[in-house]
Amino acid sequence: MKTKFVCQNCGAYSPKWLGRCPTCDEFNTMVEEAVTTAAERPATEPALLAMVPYAEEKRKSIGNPELDRVLGGGLVKGSFILLGGDPGIGKSTLMLQISDFIARAGGSVLYVSGEESAYQVRLRAERLGITGQAINFLAETGLEAILALARTLKPDLMIVDSIQTVYKSNLNSAPGSVAQVRECGSDLMRFAKESGVTTAVIGHVTKFGLIAGPKTLEHIVDTVLYFEGDKDQQYRILRAMKNRFGSTNEIGVFEMTPSGLKEVANPSKLFMSESGASGSVIVSVIEGSRPILVEVQALTSPTFFNYPQRVATGLDYKRLAMLLAVLERRAGINVYGLDCFVNAVGGIKVFEPSSDLGIILAIASSIKNRAIAKGTIAVGEVGLGGEIRPVYGLDLRLKEAEKLGLTMALVPKKNSLPADLNIAITGIADVREAVNIALGS
Repeated sequence: MKTKFVCQNCGAYSPKWLGRCPTCDEFNTMVEEAVTTAAERPATEPALLAMVPYAEEKRKSIGNPELDRVLGGGLVKGSFILLGGDPGIGKSTLMLQISDFIARAGGSVLYVSGEESAYQVRLRAERLGITGQAINFLAETGLEAILALARTLKPDLMIVDSIQTVYKSNLNSAPGSVAQVRECGSDLMRFAKESGVTTAVIGHVTKFGLIAGPKTLEHIVDTVLYFEGDKDQQYRILRAMKNRFGSTNEIGVFEMTPSGLKEVANPSKLFMSESGASGSVIVSVIEGSRPILVEVQALTSPTFFNYPQRVATGLDYKRLAMLLAVLERRAGINVYGLDCFVNAVGGIKVFEPSSDLGIILAIASSIKNRAIAKGTIAVGEVGLGGEIRPVYGLDLRLKEAEKLGLTMALVPKKNSLPADLNIAITGIADVREAVNIALGS
């Protein structure tokens, strides 16, 4: 079998291994890959797109509303799913629970583990209250043996935990290398499409993840799911980064309990509190098709350094710096000489521009030490001129705020304001007006 060495950074290739790529000058990026000749490739014929058989994709509900929402309504037959995340965050636990959902609904599951023995998985199943009926377990790392058994069983769902442990015997590289991950992923994808078996693989995100981890597979899979959060914390966020069968950037919120991952039906309550302290504002972000209310907290204090600190947790640091400049220049509030700490409660990441107005009001509230009225939500993008720019999905955001009992909304004046909501809506033109209305100054 012929092989070549391909740079994983720029794509350059060489007939022999090189310590340094001659094209991009990066070290240790040349990886051995098999070369497929034209004679080895199967002959294919083009087909008219109009003549290709078409039918609406049939989805299989997992039985968990949060998971179904992230996947776009459920599992699609023959789809190839990648679940990534840091080690220990709950990927194997989630996949075992999905296996149980499918088995209880009358389906069959093949669970392949290259990291744990059958006894270890059984211990986890007992802890989660899973009987294991209709779940076939295989402790195997050889791809040929895995695919042979899968073709015999023809399960409704096959799970591979994890892709870094699987290897092809005709490749000389070690399991987990770029060549092995790419070739094994391609073969699993081909199997899923040809057999119609929904296939899910787990990939660990490590400090080498950009080279040999899940990033290598993202372009060939149908759906990319990422687990976010700290494994030492209680809550997890499952985010759809790519989905050929549904909305991207959809999220599901779960709570890690002794009996496994439990869905959080109303995440907005999780990310809000009733503190009523100064520097606290409720904002709204839309994740996929779902509005979520998040509390943004700000704390300012005189600095003891030559340069004041700017610390953003769950927010974009550069956007925070821009908003501080707008607040000082357009609203006349002095932030120079003040350390500024801004935090999005609950561990969620708030990068949507619609949160700009809330962040500015939280900082102004902390500086003036005046609390914003309880039940207030602030939605709006802030421009460099201090103007409040319109945002999309205002109706969805305000309906979610009304459902959670909020009574007042500060929104861009240029947005079309809904009139059928039981919430007081105030249109805001610029930052100075927003500060005066929110803080009563």
